[in-house]
Amino acid sequence: MQRTVWCAMIAACFLLQASQAADLKLSANNTLEKQGLSVLVYTSKYHPVFRDQKIGGIEIILHDDRIATDGEVRLQPTPEQWAPVPTLAGIKRGAVANQLIVSSGYPDFKLKYHLVVTAEGGGFRVAVHLDQPLPAALAGKAGFNLDFLPTAYFGKSYILDDAFGIFPRHPQGPMKTGPDGKVEPQPMATGKSIVMSPDDPLTRVAITSDDGPLMLYDARDTAQNGWFVVRTLIPAGRSGDVVVWHIRPHVIPGWTRPPMVSFNQVGYTPDRSKVAMVELDPLYKAPDTASLLKLGADGKYTDVFHAKITPWGKWLRYDYATFDFSSIRTPGIYAIEYAGHTFDPFRIAPDLYAKGVWQPSLGVYIPEQMDHVKVREDYRVWHGVSHMDDARQAPPNTVHFDGYTQGPTTDSRFKAGEHIPGLNIGGWADAGDFDIRTETQDAVVRDLAMAKDMFHVDWDQTTVNEAARSVEIRKPDGVPDVVQQVKHGALQLMAQYDVFGHAIPGIIAPTLKQYTFIGDEGSKTDGKIYDPKVGAVQSNVVYSGIPDDRWAFTTHSTPLNYDAASALAAASKVLRGYDDALAKKCLDAAEHIWAAEQKEPPALFHSFNTTGGDLQDEEVTAAVELLLATDGAAIYKARLKALLPDIQKHFMWLGATAARAIPDMDADYKAAVKADLVAYKPTLDKMLAENPFGVPITRGGWAGSGIVGEFAVQMYVLHEAFPDIGGPDYTLRAFDYLLGRHPANNLSLVSTVGTASKLIAYGHNRADYSFIPGGVVPGVLIVPPDFPELKTKWPYLWYENEYVVDDAATFVDAANAAEALTRTKP
Repeated sequence: MQRTVWCAMIAACFLLQASQAADLKLSANNTLEKQGLSVLVYTSKYHPVFRDQKIGGIEIILHDDRIATDGEVRLQPTPEQWAPVPTLAGIKRGAVANQLIVSSGYPDFKLKYHLVVTAEGGGFRVAVHLDQPLPAALAGKAGFNLDFLPTAYFGKSYILDDAFGIFPRHPQGPMKTGPDGKVEPQPMATGKSIVMSPDDPLTRVAITSDDGPLMLYDARDTAQNGWFVVRTLIPAGRSGDVVVWHIRPHVIPGWTRPPMVSFNQVGYTPDRSKVAMVELDPLYKAPDTASLLKLGADGKYTDVFHAKITPWGKWLRYDYATFDFSSIRTPGIYAIEYAGHTFDPFRIAPDLYAKGVWQPSLGVYIPEQMDHVKVREDYRVWHGVSHMDDARQAPPNTVHFDGYTQGPTTDSRFKAGEHIPGLNIGGWADAGDFDIRTETQDAVVRDLAMAKDMFHVDWDQTTVNEAARSVEIRKPDGVPDVVQQVKHGALQLMAQYDVFGHAIPGIIAPTLKQYTFIGDEGSKTDGKIYDPKVGAVQSNVVYSGIPDDRWAFTTHSTPLNYDAASALAAASKVLRGYDDALAKKCLDAAEHIWAAEQKEPPALFHSFNTTGGDLQDEEVTAAVELLLATDGAAIYKARLKALLPDIQKHFMWLGATAARAIPDMDADYKAAVKADLVAYKPTLDKMLAENPFGVPITRGGWAGSGIVGEFAVQMYVLHEAFPDIGGPDYTLRAFDYLLGRHPANNLSLVSTVGTASKLIAYGHNRADYSFIPGGVVPGVLIVPPDFPELKTKWPYLWYENEYVVDDAATFVDAANAAEALTRTKP
């Protein structure tokens, strides 16, 4: 009886969805579309370094939520990020209407196949087609998988034939040890037809398999970043359509996305521009008027201003309009009302950006990222003293899974695997992982040095005792926090210079098991130097037989060396008067690096994003920082003038850097930089006009808040140098973007800053679905071809949610720039 009831429910779901009007149609972008549903077929490829990022293969956007991804043949039931991924050979339209055919495979396993995706009544059909039977080695391993977003299904039900259950908030197994000793998850349920969340029409998806059974897995059983997986094994000994699924996403008839109004979640100063952005589903019948409400002491909102929204036009899949309330200058608490919804409150107040904006980044997040120290915040210990066993020499010709590569030699006096003394000091964890990426260290030092030099930031809320390896948050010690943080970065950079004579790409965990560690970084290694002579389970005060020490990748790269020289020069200025001995060491090292690189042919070694940028760009930055640190030394003046053609060529990135040198350069140099800005501005304005937000929005595999933050600072520097050419709006638009005025939603991208901010992020505490105050997430990713996305509840999409320490340092400068531009004049 029970089986009959469940089967009837499943059949009803399929009949309902099959009867829904308007089938999927193939778009000009090679996506299958209908109102409320998009099916993406390889609009994104698997990453060559990071592999499975949960964006690729066949994907489902249902009611404007990307609920499913990675529809592809996989070699494990719950593959982890660095498991083998298929290689896309091509994609084309099929012979029948609304059909796409993907050519894919695993060349290393001699497996080729086609994925045939065809629209059909109520959804779409997916067939895995083999011209030749499955290689024997892959029998029982290769299957078609489709991954579903856990946070879209937590607490909701599933029905799989006569099995039923609730998607668990925490993985529950079961796990089983196979004959080869590997532990693998077992299916939650098995059958021929499944309905995902029949109780929720927004996320309901039904799947039937023509032949092999469907198996439902919880991939979080093997890794916290896993998704729920529906899978069918490919049968051995067969060719043709070996797996056939019919997928029926339920679409609410006539569904349209509710309007979203985005704005600066911190608020606005009285005299600045105040323009909110309205993001609209093109099929939504949008009201033409929005209102600004003011909150009274009695808890009631009063309509103090209303106006028609101004259409901007269509960008990607949405229509946009602006709501300009710049005329409202009276201080108070306000909220925007549109289409019957009142959005989050914000303030209008003078000097609003002076407090509680950049301070969490400098006062909490950046200290939390400090390596080789213990970090405490009142009752909470963020982490213990970490990585005291740094580091071992990475072997030559080693290609690391996170983008580092050791060249054919070590460029050091150390043998492969040998302990390198002196590196267990200073530096910050790069991001949500725990490596010391030197380019990141350099950027943080330069940005914080700018905060001190340009904005005179003297905030002191952190006690840093380098000798005791102790950091305490919200405990002033009389030294500005930027000075202490610059020193912490300089100590790591100087350690590299003292040991190797040049900057190194970085220091990172050697194995995937260590790299994927989540938790207190003080327990990531045992803190003791590895000695192979000590037994595997033995240790003493200094040494242990456990080879968990991080590897140092030490290849010499001239661009990276210039990058480090620029940071050391910047640090030397900040440290004067606080630690004169270290300030002198930093400047001496920076000048020695410059002299050495200038007289030798450049060492050009490239490894993903760890070996420095463009050679001339890095040289320009080093020349400017050395010029400023040496009060205008002639050697750097001369070289900067010679580099003017490179500055002109890469003005987007180098213009602001070049402008900082103007006070120490002659009139001809200033005129050249000004001419470059005049020539660049039309190109810039045209690029910014391509989207309604007026900031550079990237289209790559990493969302672009860091670029927007850099843009805010760059345009401030150029405005200060040439106020008759630029203007404050560039910086303020970028500042607004970071604090909520962006696509997809209106959350501030800086955790705890603003009324509503990103509070589930990819930090060191991501397994707790939590946040670190002041961390800056990458933000909105444009999922090709046209879907702006920022997941709010799922932390593990690192390209949208991973904090990166240099982005926080950049935000300190961007917020100070916005404050300087809007500061109430006496």
